[in-house]
Amino acid sequence: MAVASRVKPQDLFTPEEWAKISARSSWRGIWMVAHAWGTILLAGALFVAFPNPLTYVLAVMIIGARQLGLAILMHEAAHGGLHPNLKVNDWIGEWLCAAPTGASLKSYRPYHLTHHKYAQQAEDPDLILSAPFPTTRQSLRRKIIRDLTGQTFFKQRFGPLLGKLKGDQPKGAIFSGEIARQKPFLLWNLALLVALSAVGLWWAWLALWIVPMATWFPLVTRLRNIAEHALVARDEPDPFRHARTTKANGIERALIAPYQVNFHAEHHMFMHTPCWNLPLAHRLLERKGLTGGMLTAPGYLSVLKEASSKAEAAA
Repeated sequence: MAVASRVKPQDLFTPEEWAKISARSSWRGIWMVAHAWGTILLAGALFVAFPNPLTYVLAVMIIGARQLGLAILMHEAAHGGLHPNLKVNDWIGEWLCAAPTGASLKSYRPYHLTHHKYAQQAEDPDLILSAPFPTTRQSLRRKIIRDLTGQTFFKQRFGPLLGKLKGDQPKGAIFSGEIARQKPFLLWNLALLVALSAVGLWWAWLALWIVPMATWFPLVTRLRNIAEHALVARDEPDPFRHARTTKANGIERALIAPYQVNFHAEHHMFMHTPCWNLPLAHRLLERKGLTGGMLTAPGYLSVLKEASSKAEAAA
């Protein structure tokens, strides 16, 4: 098995620089989780206070992006970056980030660390995400439509269950196993529904939590995956080019790429660096003239154009 090549931070930074880049915090991760939930509540409150189509679409986009933000912070917890205390880190990552969106930190961590170990190598479990690219504009458009119409959500949430139901296993065993697997997610959603119902907003669980999760969340998750590894060379020997860093403006950070997730090349080079220090790592690399060898993009639109540059087959 070919393990992905690594960089040595001491070859790039002074001890003082690396101390700043790698510094952990006992409050920054907690603040980011609180920020994600606070933004979700504010976006929902905006629509409740001013109900109209514009505020609803804006709320769905903001909430869906912060649901991605929770997944990103679960990813941060997988690297032990949310809190220096691993028990605190894992509890926050599991119950405040993963469970609300139907994920599992316990399951995600070994899978994701395997991705880092074999980034862009044959054993990388995430190669399947970048394999379809480049694709055609029509194919990308179909994927986006499936995301925004809930088809991707339905397939991911219920596809495995429907597949099992077509087999020979007893139906009761299948349902009980699926409920056990989704228990944290179901408990979170039940709690949200009860809390919203208590203030007369039962409908908000569906309109302002499930709808964003079924539409905008799958779309921005796809955009994130495309930006990070699509069109990155297989078996790439240069650790500066195992992933792509995409510059993000304020709107992109709010609606597509929260919590420094766009600094993905730096994340792969220094995978235990807290996400809030990745911009610092980028600035120092830029100051040293080292970003020229990195795989970068000026924005998410440019990545999408490149990822959908394959010509249509002749009729």
